[in-house]
Amino acid sequence: MFPERVDFTAPKTLATIALVVLLALVPLISHALAQPYYVTLASRIIIYALAASSLNLILGYGGMVSFGHALYFGLGAYAAGILSFHGIFSGRIHLLATLCAAGLVALITGVICLRSRGIAFIMITLAFAQMFFFLGVSLKQYGGDDGLAFARRSDFAPLLDLQSNVTLYYVAAALLALFLYCTWRMVHAHFGMVLRGAKANERRMRALGFPVLKYRLAAYVVSACVCGVAGMLLANLARFATPSYMAWTVSGELIVMVVLGGMSTVMGPVLGATALLLFEELMPGLLGAIQPSYKDHWLVVLGPVILLIVLLARRGIYGMLARGRDRS
Repeated sequence: MFPERVDFTAPKTLATIALVVLLALVPLISHALAQPYYVTLASRIIIYALAASSLNLILGYGGMVSFGHALYFGLGAYAAGILSFHGIFSGRIHLLATLCAAGLVALITGVICLRSRGIAFIMITLAFAQMFFFLGVSLKQYGGDDGLAFARRSDFAPLLDLQSNVTLYYVAAALLALFLYCTWRMVHAHFGMVLRGAKANERRMRALGFPVLKYRLAAYVVSACVCGVAGMLLANLARFATPSYMAWTVSGELIVMVVLGGMSTVMGPVLGATALLLFEELMPGLLGAIQPSYKDHWLVVLGPVILLIVLLARRGIYGMLARGRDRS
């Protein structure tokens, strides 16, 4: 059930607080150093953390290994992009279209995918994602393989002005914080208990009378909608939508973020996204300083690092910070 108290001396708690404070101060630090790119980088980290957290809901807590989660990332981007292409810039309509598209596709595909298990589930989710990827490539009217540029960002006036990178950053951060809180509440509530129980022993949960498929489908749809919102935010940040958002490699990156940070933990995907994207940003430069020809081979370093973390910490980076038997 709910933890009775928070141990503020625990390394994981201190790391979480430090990360939150750092993210809150990014725009101020960026302004002080006259480096606006830091806001863009931090926004990208937060958006990917939101997408990874949505995947963690079904992967970490539900045991559903979706290798096609990037499908919803791309749907969110194209929902906003196609509407903008036709002169509809209302952010409320973009958001509604994103939620409807992601939710409807997840509902239809989920009914099919969730009747399978293991490798079959992985391959079916991958197949659906690749179908939509090639659909995006075939949409020549909307740029096809070259992608679709935004005339301007989603308009939430007079409430919000997403034309400002700082505003977009804080909106993304607020949505991430809200979803993390909702995830924490869900996994400790009846819904989460059934979801985790089905992951541990589906047959027993069915014998107890729980409609496991309905719970899993609900989690799958919620996860897809949140990932769609992340895709919409990324498209607004880059002012661009491309079929590559739906590529299987993006789904793989989201899985790596969840595993690297710590599955079945609320903050794990955030730590994983932060670590992976910062590594991707900094490592090429560090290797280039040693030898310019090494710059393009930073992935050779990433592989062993991920392997070591997974082997040494069962619950990823979060597991390295957690103490004792704490499992919040």
